Amino acid sequence: MDFHQALQHHLNTMTEKDLAAFLATVHPENISLILPNGKLIDSRAEFETFHQNWFSDPDWSMHTELIKTSVTAESGVALLKVLYNDLDPQGQPYEKRYYLSLVFEKVNGNWLLVHDQNTFEN
Repeated sequence: MDFHQALQHHLNTMTEKDLAAFLATVHPENISLILPNGKLIDSRAEFETFHQNWFSDPDWSMHTELIKTSVTAESGVALLKVLYNDLDPQGQPYEKRYYLSLVFEKVNGNWLLVHDQNTFEN
């Protein structure tokens, strides 16, 4: 699978909330996540727990638009624009727009996520 196919597969596992398939696209040891509020998650266990909780919420959906990629033989970077929809605790819909930066490393022929950063639009 080339980088662009691996990226699309990774995004599909997110929108489908398929935790097992999603985690299979993530590096088993070297992973970091920066949330829009600046919180850093840099352990695989905390990364898994965060996504397990997020994927169990049935109310959210997200749509992505690819802005650009940069790919070498060993790494790939994707910058995407995200429209995120969810319900607040009172059940009222809201949306957020942010940029999503994803960094993948090629490991034994597989593209695995090593960094995920989310930054709100101005």
